[in-house]
Amino acid sequence: MHKALGVAGSITNGFIRDIPMMAEGFPILAGMLAPSHAFVHVVAVGVTVSIDGLVVHDGELVHADRHGAVVIPREVAARVPDAAALRARREAVILGAALRQGFGIADLRAAFARISEVH
Repeated sequence: MHKALGVAGSITNGFIRDIPMMAEGFPILAGMLAPSHAFVHVVAVGVTVSIDGLVVHDGELVHADRHGAVVIPREVAARVPDAAALRARREAVILGAALRQGFGIADLRAAFARISEVH
């Protein structure tokens, strides 16, 4: 239903259910799961909403995953892929250290010190 309406994804502070029946590739983030039908009705479209304290204005970009959601200002959206790649390279320093035999707190501190060197 959502995809047919042209919705790219869904974020709600309400309940969701029937996860296996959702359209493939349709991202959804909800406050919780529930076994029964929700009281669903369209109140408004294209308005500002607040979902668990996250304020989203019509047309804003939202990134959401199982950890939560953030609004990405359009003026920085083009820089997100490069920033994400940098974050991944820096996290690889920590994760690589953690995979080594005998990893300890001194190794973690050393890895954190090396992160700023990664560009």
